[in-house]
Amino acid sequence: MTRTVDLNADMGEGYGPWTMGDDAALLEIVTSANIACGFHAGDPDVMAQTMGRAIKNGVGIGAHPGFADLKGFGRRQLPLSHTEIANAVAYQLGAAQAIARRAGGTVKHLKLHGALSNMASVDADLARACYTAALAVDPDITIMVLAATAMETIVRDLGCAWAGEIFADRAYNDDATLVDRSKPGAVLHDAAIAAPRILDMLNAGAIIAESGKHIPCQIDTICLHGDTPAAVDMARDIRDHLQAAGVTLKTF
Repeated sequence: MTRTVDLNADMGEGYGPWTMGDDAALLEIVTSANIACGFHAGDPDVMAQTMGRAIKNGVGIGAHPGFADLKGFGRRQLPLSHTEIANAVAYQLGAAQAIARRAGGTVKHLKLHGALSNMASVDADLARACYTAALAVDPDITIMVLAATAMETIVRDLGCAWAGEIFADRAYNDDATLVDRSKPGAVLHDAAIAAPRILDMLNAGAIIAESGKHIPCQIDTICLHGDTPAAVDMARDIRDHLQAAGVTLKTF
């Protein structure tokens, strides 16, 4: 069983006067933050504020690049070439690095967002394009991948630093991809269900799909989506449940 694991959340997803999620509260619970870089959400001010809070709380900073789709929150697939997507990933990582450095911190990891992540989890060539672009900007950055997907195949091949991620609040298909959000039960809102489920996965060293299938994988980090209404309560309950079971939460 994994006895030390990272707990991460997607955040910094407000824009101007619009806010999404309680980032301040989450940053007192999680150990890593995936911060939007201005394409699917976020802006320089939101990025700076979120990164400043992360540094204050000792939370690891990650760049969270996605499609330039504010209205769709980066959850719509855009018909772009791999070159265009790679350039967009590099652009967003560079912006995140600049804001983090100005705030007195550094970007430790990179995690793809939304539709881009879903696409890269089944398209190895796209995953390679995104990750080689990021590594060209920062060869030492840790790439956070959806465990047991094409993403993991590519980072293993690249030989870069990487972290395998599972989701506390999402259901899984039998191929380790996430159940489409449009389907019932795809997003979990009840911490009483999510927390024991995550502990079961850590004990098994495997993703447990909706069907009950076990998919063995390396689990380095657990994700919660910061934009869900129950995110803070779920993060707190999962932290408490894991710690009570003897699991240490620590930035990877």
